[in-house]
Amino acid sequence: MSFHQFKCLHVYFNGIQSALWLRLLLWIWIGEQVDQVYSSHQNFHPHSIKIPGDITLGGLFPIHSRGPHGVNCGELKKEKGIHRMEAMLYALDQINSDPELLPNITLGARVLDTCSRDTYALEQSLTFVQALIQKDTSDIRCTNGEPPIIRKPERVVAVIGASASSVSIMVANILRLFEIPQVSYASTAPELSDNNRYDFFSRVVPPDSYQAQAMLDIVKALGWNYVSTLASEGNYGESGVEAFMQISREAGGVCIAQSVKIPREPTAGEFDKIIKRLMETSNARGVIIFANEDDIRRVLEAAQRANLTGHFLFVGSDSWGAKSSPITELEDVAEGAVTILPKRASIDGDERIGQDSSYEQEGKVQFVIDAVYAVAHALHNMHQDLCPGSHGVCSNMDPVEGRLLLDYIRAVNFNGSAGTSVLFNENGDAPGRYDIFQFQMTNHSHPGYHVIGQWTNNLRLNLEEMQWSGGDRSVPESICSFPCKPGERKKMVKGVPCCWHCELCDGYQYQLDEFTCETCPLDKRPAPNRTACRPTPIIKLEWNSLWALVPASIAMLGILTTIAVVITFIRFNDTPIVRASGRELSYVLLTGIFIIYLITFLMIAEPGVVVCALRRLLLGLGMAITYSSMLTKTNRIYRIFEQGKKSVTPPKFISPTSQLLITFILISVQVFGVFVWFAVIPPHTIIDYEELRPPNPDLARGILKCDMSDMSIICCLSYSIVLMVTCTVYAVKSRGVPETFNEAKPIGFTMYTTCIVWLAFVPIFFGTAQSTEKMFIQTATLTISMSLSASVSLGMLYMPKVYVIIFHPEQNVQKRKRSFKVLFAVVVFAQSSHDQRSDHWMSNGCPDVTCTDGHLCSNTVLVMDKLWLAQKSSNKTSHSDQGGLSS
Repeated sequence: MSFHQFKCLHVYFNGIQSALWLRLLLWIWIGEQVDQVYSSHQNFHPHSIKIPGDITLGGLFPIHSRGPHGVNCGELKKEKGIHRMEAMLYALDQINSDPELLPNITLGARVLDTCSRDTYALEQSLTFVQALIQKDTSDIRCTNGEPPIIRKPERVVAVIGASASSVSIMVANILRLFEIPQVSYASTAPELSDNNRYDFFSRVVPPDSYQAQAMLDIVKALGWNYVSTLASEGNYGESGVEAFMQISREAGGVCIAQSVKIPREPTAGEFDKIIKRLMETSNARGVIIFANEDDIRRVLEAAQRANLTGHFLFVGSDSWGAKSSPITELEDVAEGAVTILPKRASIDGDERIGQDSSYEQEGKVQFVIDAVYAVAHALHNMHQDLCPGSHGVCSNMDPVEGRLLLDYIRAVNFNGSAGTSVLFNENGDAPGRYDIFQFQMTNHSHPGYHVIGQWTNNLRLNLEEMQWSGGDRSVPESICSFPCKPGERKKMVKGVPCCWHCELCDGYQYQLDEFTCETCPLDKRPAPNRTACRPTPIIKLEWNSLWALVPASIAMLGILTTIAVVITFIRFNDTPIVRASGRELSYVLLTGIFIIYLITFLMIAEPGVVVCALRRLLLGLGMAITYSSMLTKTNRIYRIFEQGKKSVTPPKFISPTSQLLITFILISVQVFGVFVWFAVIPPHTIIDYEELRPPNPDLARGILKCDMSDMSIICCLSYSIVLMVTCTVYAVKSRGVPETFNEAKPIGFTMYTTCIVWLAFVPIFFGTAQSTEKMFIQTATLTISMSLSASVSLGMLYMPKVYVIIFHPEQNVQKRKRSFKVLFAVVVFAQSSHDQRSDHWMSNGCPDVTCTDGHLCSNTVLVMDKLWLAQKSSNKTSHSDQGGLSS
């Protein structure tokens, strides 16, 4: 069978629809060629094709797959082998028939089968350099004694191929030694761009570094930041993944969860282990795969066995491209896979004759043709420069110098079979131009691979055209960590910049940026979503609050009662009971009680400078006035009875004027302290944000109040407390005075009760838990305690008197007059011999005593115990202003 006949049958596929017929015809033709070569006494080259020509090009194609252990070659490869080889033969035919390109020069070929194995390809490629090896034949003689005639093999000026990067790398190391240019149509390993190691290597396909960049751009466009990589062992897979990882590290934003390598000789169950390992980081659904067709298929099969259909989102390299063989009967697993392929176009011609033919052109056919044409254009340009006006190969091109031809190859620039320019950079790489495909099953118009974008130094991706498992058009996620919610910060996982833990900005923190929580200023609290700060509400005690109504009601009742007592005393100012109570000190004491009630309204009123000043002034002043008056009274009684034990001379400073003077001196201490406080710290309002700042910021409040802390309130009341305690001490000391004689005991009871009230106040005031109502509770506690102490004083000291004045006026009359000196003598006597004198007074009655100032003296001065009551005398004489010892 002639080559022309084979070409007609095979290249154009005239009616042949079966791979079986294709294989039979190929082997028939190869058998004929082998027989012809053998019969011509040429070296025998298995798995090779020779086409004679003026200039011979070498070709390396994976006609067969890798054989089992111990066998070089396996099954025939229809697409990657036969299609690509036929593309070279087709290109040669087109060039040889083109009168404009290499006129009068015929290109021949020596095509070798690599069997998809780099070591076998290296062995085969020695054929290309045989013509360049000088052989010493001086010792060889024919049988007739004549030297032999050595027919050298054809000289190969350039090699088209190989397919796999590992094969190209192995062959390139040999070809560069003999300066034979090499142009690959499918090898994309980035390391082949090293112009120092592979200086005679060029390729019409872009390197994987471009492909890796395109795949990274796809990953970013889909919003993924956490993916795994899967590579077949060898230069192509490992170099492609390494390029992807390197670019992703430099660009940032994408992290590698797993980087898995498929062994060259995988064992049983190896792919199931790979799927299991990928599932260790199940969030990394995106899988970047640089693998050969067989490995891709077995990965899909393992995913199907693991019932993970639809889980993995594959992004395949050009080895997957738009091929149907890796996904046949595995379409449901491969659905949604995004693949990449150098930009190409189908070659027009008669290669598809039958309407029902299942022929599908292999993806690298275009690049095989472009590689052949690149060498042809280089030879054409070289011929024009070296052989001007010459027809055929001139002496300047016999032989063709490899390094010079390389320079011409690197300088070509022409439109290739896809209509795009074919050119090389300084490293012999073609520019990156890719079509982006997605395998879609739910596209009912024509399911299969669909172009969804292009990449030419930048990505153009049509997301609206993409479909995923089940026809879903929303892009699935492949991320390590989900975005944090508002108010949460990212706490990065060490060593994995795409992974983080979300931590809530707690307490009074808000989210400043995605990595930082910042504490809000003191006057602010976090917004509900914790993305900003908002002003803290300011509160004050309102009049309609229960915490204000109760104290105000008590204080108002106390004020009305105090006013009623004062009015009663003024109305009956000259009656014996009023005069005997010591009118001067009584009015002072009632003023203090009134102020104590009044302070409640100042504590409830909205803070202001005036209100704050009045709070400072009156808070301690009312109690100071009240307890100064009581202290003066009890001190006077105590001194009178103590003096009576020693002599009959009355003690000093017991007159009303002296009592008032002592009282005002005691009050002035409080007033002086307050004015010093005014001078040091002028009164003003503050907003306290610290007091009500609980763990829950929603409960935080700013308190509008006067600049009076809890301790300053206690300090303000401390002097009054000292007066109260001192008064209580004198009341205790005066407890031995007969109860019918004086007011010492009512004052004592008042002090005892007041102490109990204030002892209860302290734990309530300082023990209030931190809450929004703390200020209200403290204010209510303080005001009610003060109102209660004032009410105790008012009730025990004055209500009995008012009761007698109003309801028993017959008891508010004068009976007898007694001299104060006699009165004091009686007091002295009664104090010294109380029990004996009581019997005497009981049997003989009380003597009449006239006071020196003309006022009436009370018989209670003379009768100091309950025996006087036994007389049931209705004569209750009044006390004079001067002689009111009970005061």
